[in-house]
Amino acid sequence: MLNSLDGRRIWLARAAVDMRKSFDTLAPLVKNQLGRDPYAGDVFMFIGKSRNRVKILLWDFSGFWLCAKRLEKGTFAIPQPLLQADARGSVILSAADMHMLLEGIDVHRATYKRHYHRPQATMTENCANV
Repeated sequence: MLNSLDGRRIWLARAAVDMRKSFDTLAPLVKNQLGRDPYAGDVFMFIGKSRNRVKILLWDFSGFWLCAKRLEKGTFAIPQPLLQADARGSVILSAADMHMLLEGIDVHRATYKRHYHRPQATMTENCANV
């Protein structure tokens, strides 16, 4: 389920959430505290107070999915609040950021290597080649 997130936005709630909450209490939390529509198909991630548990809530047009993970050792690395934070207390993540967070990788301490980018051809170069 988490591998097929094409076109879905992934929201991470920055405030700690009681991990006893389930479908019926997380969906209203998405609406009232995050200001988002829980039925829009977006992915909503919640981290517990001790930061060793995470829950993921998403709607797939027939019902809610609720995924949970508990770390046996260590804590989840919460992204810095300055990164694409909105006024409602959530951070938007990419699918890669979400998977790294679930694996325990600190996104902001990761080293990003420079990628190759093909040079852009100008219009005059394109016309000369025709």
